Amino acid sequence: MKSLSEIETISKRASRAVGFSWGIAEEIAKSIRLLELFGFSGIKNLNQYYKYINKKDFKNLKIINKNNKLNKLSLCPINLGVNFLDQIKTLQSLKKITFYKIAYPILFLPFLSRSSDIIGKRILFKVEKNTFLLNFNINILSNFSKKEFPSIIKKAEISFLENKDSFTEKEWKNLYKLSENTFVEETESLKQGAAGAGLTDND
Repeated sequence: MKSLSEIETISKRASRAVGFSWGIAEEIAKSIRLLELFGFSGIKNLNQYYKYINKKDFKNLKIINKNNKLNKLSLCPINLGVNFLDQIKTLQSLKKITFYKIAYPILFLPFLSRSSDIIGKRILFKVEKNTFLLNFNINILSNFSKKEFPSIIKKAEISFLENKDSFTEKEWKNLYKLSENTFVEETESLKQGAAGAGLTDND
């Protein structure tokens, strides 16, 4: 089994070989490492994308808006991911973003995961019938099965989720009340042993 370090190194070199700068190649390598770490087929999809990258014309999107519908060309997932990462602090104010025609969208996924960590919010990524919940770059929850991931999707939606507790205030109070049983009642002996000046002076 290949180590994550090997995966990152080879992905970086291969990305430079197909024409990306060393800086972008490093970002791609981090992303492929994440995909493999989270159990998604990063190497496989990167290989497939690189087979077509010089044969087909993929669109680069510099400025991301609320709705991103271009011509018949598909968006490059790597360029889109890098720009999304760069613009994330501004983009989160849009609440929801729609993209049309993304090539190899699974390669876009780790950039969303890293973006979630930067802004401290979960990001919901809807790709046709599949949903992906990006959790602060710690994990990715999905209903996606092990079937082949589409090479091009017609539409994708990104939503920024506000941070909320998964429990009610009553549930919190009940648990807090239970935790009070561990509190130690302060006694005179505890007061005497507390931090600060003692009863004797060593000077």
